[in-house]
Amino acid sequence: MSEFNYSVDSDGIGIISWDVPNKSMNVMSLDGLIQLDELFDKAISDNNVKGIIITSGKTDFAGGMDLNVLADMKSAQGVNPAQGLFDGVMRIHKLLRKIELAGMDFKTKKGAKPVAAAITGTAAGIGLELPLACHRIFAVDNKKAKIGLPEILVGIFPGAGGATRLVRKLGAMNAAPFLLEGKLLSPSKMKSAGIIDELTESENLIADAKSWILQAKDSDCVKPWDEKGYKMPGGAPYHPAGFMTFAGASVMVNAKTQGAFPAAKALLSAVYEGAQVPFDTALKIEARWFTNILMNPSSGAMMRSLFINKEALEKGAVRPKNIPDQQVKKVGVLGAGMMGAGISYVSAMAGIEVILLDMKKEDAEKGKAHAENLLNIGIKRKKITEEKKLTVLNLIKPTIEFTDLGECDLIVEAVFEDPAIKAEVTKKAEAVIGKDCIFATNTSTLPITSLASASVRPEQFIGIHFFSPVDKMLLVEIIKGNATGDKAVAKALDYVQQIKKTPIVVNDARFFFANRCIIPYVNEGAMMVAEGIAPASIENAAKQLGFPLGPLQLTDETSIDLGVKIIKATQAAMGNEYPKKNGDEVSFKLFDEGRLGRKTNAGFYEYDDKGKRTGLWTGLSKIWPTKETQPDFEEIKNRLILSQVLEAIKALEEGVLEDIREGDVGAILGWGFAPWSGGPFGWTDIKGLKNVVEICNKLSLKEGKRFLPPKLLTEMANNNENFYGKYLKKDDAA
Repeated sequence: MSEFNYSVDSDGIGIISWDVPNKSMNVMSLDGLIQLDELFDKAISDNNVKGIIITSGKTDFAGGMDLNVLADMKSAQGVNPAQGLFDGVMRIHKLLRKIELAGMDFKTKKGAKPVAAAITGTAAGIGLELPLACHRIFAVDNKKAKIGLPEILVGIFPGAGGATRLVRKLGAMNAAPFLLEGKLLSPSKMKSAGIIDELTESENLIADAKSWILQAKDSDCVKPWDEKGYKMPGGAPYHPAGFMTFAGASVMVNAKTQGAFPAAKALLSAVYEGAQVPFDTALKIEARWFTNILMNPSSGAMMRSLFINKEALEKGAVRPKNIPDQQVKKVGVLGAGMMGAGISYVSAMAGIEVILLDMKKEDAEKGKAHAENLLNIGIKRKKITEEKKLTVLNLIKPTIEFTDLGECDLIVEAVFEDPAIKAEVTKKAEAVIGKDCIFATNTSTLPITSLASASVRPEQFIGIHFFSPVDKMLLVEIIKGNATGDKAVAKALDYVQQIKKTPIVVNDARFFFANRCIIPYVNEGAMMVAEGIAPASIENAAKQLGFPLGPLQLTDETSIDLGVKIIKATQAAMGNEYPKKNGDEVSFKLFDEGRLGRKTNAGFYEYDDKGKRTGLWTGLSKIWPTKETQPDFEEIKNRLILSQVLEAIKALEEGVLEDIREGDVGAILGWGFAPWSGGPFGWTDIKGLKNVVEICNKLSLKEGKRFLPPKLLTEMANNNENFYGKYLKKDDAA
């Protein structure tokens, strides 16, 4: 099956059109690479062809590389996978270099056939690396299109010449945001950055590219780095200015990653070393560092969780079979506070009509005003138009009347975390909604089965737990009660897909999955403070593990009074089973001091008048003096990460989690669990189950039974198993 089509027009222009069958977006496969190579050879060898246009037969240009290509390269060499990867990557380099030179006599720099890339829409990963090898890049001026090199976000870096070409084109300083941050920008912004050469309208794309080809001179077909006397913009590493740039980049990478993300360091090494040698040698260096990172377990784990597994969940991997489409047409949101307002906003942004209900009309209006404020920010940042703003706001109807919910096919309740209040609004809503309407609660802690007792249709009652802030957080946790039916699950999943977020489905249990893992993390941080462990050591240990927020900062962000409420509710529910060793005294003391976190500009941290953190509160050491003898730093790190990992394993053991992919993706997107590890199950596999059991046993002797390894972990370790080997079905594996 052909993934590239080839034709020659009446003007002698060879057009290679990328159009992968049965896919909405082009991705580069091994067959695709072979076909592109053959077609380019055909165009170059044809004397009647004056130049070549590489374009797409789809709305978008390309979404990147099919990750199975990398897996195939890795397995091709059997006992020497690194060699297989390196050889495979070099074949890609050879192809793109062939396109770049296009038959040119390298000595005279003459004779090349002009090659233009005509980008139809989004172009990511190799979808940009391929155009970067062409002589001129034309792109449709589409504000919705995204162009860039996002590989760093999934644990690798642009290894098909993207790193080398972009640095030589822009200089290290200007290339850094695209390489180290994976920035994806609109075509117009990419032109301003110097990456896209020409903007055009869709109907003129091919004509404009053809016009350039027919007028192109030999010099237009020579890349700057192939010209005699080429100097890197901003200076090479041995140049004074370049040295400062690379030294600064090294400091920035280490500051941002704390050594936890190997891809960033490998990328910097490839760029630094490659900048000091001729271009073709630089490509070899890039290939070696790319191979190095692909052989690192971290990159495989990140790609698996942040690309393969995430995409599978978004496409309905865990959706009940044989349930027809359940897309939401009209959603009723009960409660117009921050959560309800946020849910209304993301729903309306997806084109869903929203009935936003609160007890007071002014409160309901405030909820809509929150959406308006977010839209105004979007306009200011040029991400949203005035027309879009009006469309979204017209979809949100504030009300105090339950009868307005009558035509809703989904209700999302987001009132106070009080079972009595939730029961009251459930009954009022069910009195007016249709018999097929699904009722969802946004509770973060209260058991779904218990809340469903207020419903006359518990099979249509489900939990849809959003994370705050709703407009920014990507994860949505869907919780099944004991009586929840498949239709409700399908409805929730289809809704989450509509609002462009990533769902995980879990079974009912106290704190569900996400909070079950987060709470021990923040508790462990508080316990350490009470023990006299230096607060800075606690926070830095978390950062070195790859967490975006340490447990103390996270507590400040989520608010200390919320933590106190959860503690008291948990104490009441668990009674004598409530753990004796905990960090409650720290939370209670801060609460009594009025230090509630960011919302009061006072918590574990101190803040200035503008709400910016200025450092850890000096009063912590006065209330809980820092011990003279501090524990080993590795021990602090182990306590922080295992407090979460063990809960994730217990959730799987108890059947709260049904799919380890949901556990890993949910942990990374929900609270930023060490992305480099691929999630708690990925981390355990990388660390080695026997090693983890050993660490747990040592910690439990010192810290108590909360660190005892779960039975499942011990059994798997004894059987020399790992989680992805045991639980990932063959059909699910990439």
